[in-house]
Amino acid sequence: MSEIPVSPILERLRAETREAHEAIERDLAWETRVTTRGGYRALLVRFWGLHVVLEPALADAVRDPAFFDPRRRLGHLAADLRVLGLDEAAIDALPRAVSMPLPSDRHQAFGVLYVLEGSTLGGQVIAKRIGRQLGLSPEDGCRYYAAHGRETGPMWKAFRQRLAEEALAGDSDTIVAAATRTFDAMRHWLCAAPETSLGGEGRGRIAKVSDRG
Repeated sequence: MSEIPVSPILERLRAETREAHEAIERDLAWETRVTTRGGYRALLVRFWGLHVVLEPALADAVRDPAFFDPRRRLGHLAADLRVLGLDEAAIDALPRAVSMPLPSDRHQAFGVLYVLEGSTLGGQVIAKRIGRQLGLSPEDGCRYYAAHGRETGPMWKAFRQRLAEEALAGDSDTIVAAATRTFDAMRHWLCAAPETSLGGEGRGRIAKVSDRG
């Protein structure tokens, strides 16, 4: 199968979000966090707080359930957290990223989705590490990072195509600005978990795992 040509909007996103993207990869320290079940659970708690506010806003802005609903991952996070010992009441009471900038239109939504959908690529690497480190599988405690499973590549290609179409029909500047803003806000939220909640394992060297090709 031939490779999809890189669209102008994808080139812009790669170039103009590079600094913000590298900052979150530097600070998130996923390698250190997933060495223990407690650290891994604390990381998923932060992701839950992010997705619980972003996904409804994205659905409202995109207004295309056939496209967006298969990309939801909040349910995956809840399933993982249940495996890791949280019940429904505890999950519902988790902190939420209420300060996250939310998309108010389709162009902003596609900027946010560039960040979230791109993370599914690196998530495949992280899922394998979690499997080796903690003995968890995509069916039992690692659904979030496994993301779309074997469909991750095809879904990323489909997203790239849709992103290019949206950019041609709309405002590329808004897409890029929303992506940069999302990287920055995610970094502040995900890296704000207190050290005590991470079992003292919340910081460390970060391996670069994403490849938004």
